[in-house]
Amino acid sequence: MEPIKNVSILGAGALGAMYAAQFHTSGAFDVSLIATGARRERLLADGLVVNDTPYHIPVVDPTQAAAPVDLILVALKHHHLAGALDGLESLVGEHTLFLSVMNGLDSEEMIGAAYGMEKVLYAIALGMDAVREANRITYVNPGRVVFGEAANEALSPRVRRVAEAFDRAGIAHETPPDMIRMLWWKFMINVGMNQATAVLRAPYGVMQASPDAQALMEALMREVIALAEAAGVDLSEDDLAAWHKVLQTMAPKGKTSMLQDVEAGRKTEVEIFGARVVELGHQYGVPTPVNEVFTRILRVLEGE
Repeated sequence: MEPIKNVSILGAGALGAMYAAQFHTSGAFDVSLIATGARRERLLADGLVVNDTPYHIPVVDPTQAAAPVDLILVALKHHHLAGALDGLESLVGEHTLFLSVMNGLDSEEMIGAAYGMEKVLYAIALGMDAVREANRITYVNPGRVVFGEAANEALSPRVRRVAEAFDRAGIAHETPPDMIRMLWWKFMINVGMNQATAVLRAPYGVMQASPDAQALMEALMREVIALAEAAGVDLSEDDLAAWHKVLQTMAPKGKTSMLQDVEAGRKTEVEIFGARVVELGHQYGVPTPVNEVFTRILRVLEGE
C-alpha cells in the first residue's frame, strides 16, 4: 500500500489545528482543512495561528473536491459529527483511512456506519494542552496519539501505514495491545477532568494541586470504572494512578476543552460524558449519582 501523502483535517479547533500545523510544517504532506460555508470563508480569510506562527492551509469544500485523500483526521466536537459526515464521498477512495481523535466512545462506529469500518482506526489524543481563542491556538505539550485496530497483537498494514506518516510528521504515537480499553480509559479521564474543571472553572494547575478538586475528579471517574467492569473492559484503580502521572505533565495554565467551551458560552460535550455515563448506568444497573449531579449542573451552565 502506498505511503500516506494527502491528509485532510475535519475540525479546525485546538486539536485539529495543532495536528494540521504539525503535518504542514513537516513538508512531507499535502495538507488541507475540510470546511464549508461561512466556516470555510473564515478559514480562508483568517487562516490559523498556532503558537504564534500563521498558517494558511488550503481549505477544501468536500462537495467540490477533485480527488480522494489518503488520511482524514477527524477532530470535531461530537454534536457536529453527524452533519459533517454527509458529503465527504469525493474525499473517500479505496485506500482512504479515517482516524478520529474525538472524545467519547462512539465516533468510530458513526464514521464506520457512513463509510465502512474497514476504513476506520480507533484513536485517542492524550496529554495535549492546546487552547483555542478564535483562530489562535497555543500549546506547550502536544501529547501523543494512541491508535490502532481494536486489538493489536501484531500491527496491521493499516496501522503501520499511519505510524509511518506520524513518524514523518514528527507526531508522537503508540499502539497498545487493546485499543478498546484505551478508549474507555480516555473516556474515564474526560468524564472526570472535563466535567470537574468546567464546573470548578479550574485550569490544570488547580487539579494538580488541590486534593478536593482531585477527589471530585476521582468520584466521577470511579463511576466509569464500575461501568467498565460491567461492560467487560479492564479498568481499575491503577488507571487512576496512571492518570495522575499524566496530569502532572500538563501546563498548569492549560484548560480542558469543556472549560474552554463553558467560558466561551459554547455548547459542551456533557451529552457524551456525564449523560452517557448515566445512560450506561441505567443499561448495566450501575449507580451513577455523581455524574447525574454534574450533568445537571453543566446543562444549567450551557443554558446560561
